[in-house]
Amino acid sequence: MILPMRLESATSVICVIDVQERLLAAMPDAERVVARSRRLAEAACLLDVKRLLTEQYPRGLGPTPAGLAALLPPPIAKQTFSCCGCEGFDAAIDASVSAVVIAGLETHVCVTQTALDLLGRGIGVFVAVDAVASRHAIDHEVALRRLESAGAVLTTSEAVLFEWCRTADHPQFQSVRRLVID
Repeated sequence: MILPMRLESATSVICVIDVQERLLAAMPDAERVVARSRRLAEAACLLDVKRLLTEQYPRGLGPTPAGLAALLPPPIAKQTFSCCGCEGFDAAIDASVSAVVIAGLETHVCVTQTALDLLGRGIGVFVAVDAVASRHAIDHEVALRRLESAGAVLTTSEAVLFEWCRTADHPQFQSVRRLVID
């Protein structure tokens, strides 16, 4: 099975996993995760990339920050660590999707389990390393190594944006470029 090595905006999904207020409070890189997740979501809006948002046990872990949630569809509530198997998530990952860009929390739990399940389904996974985090650095680092060895592509939010655009001639390029500069 050959997975995509480059992202195409028309066949990509951005999935923001469990970026919730009570989880963020425990993250050393919370501001960066929210900012980079927001950057990805804003670009996805500009480029018509399908967007997904999940929330793990929202009653206990709280909502997604309002500024980020406003850029995404209503959250898919879940109890499982992997997003795969959740009704709204599985319905969105249809035959038109070749790759999922992942942002969110925590790298070693929900991000990893979702990525591994997607890879098992033959879907390319691109982890925006500047938009994921864990409470402890060792968990984050080991999870990224595990994901890469399993076949996920480690990338950054900025790289994703320019890959979705492909060219400076893209009609939305200047708007996307501003997301990186501002």
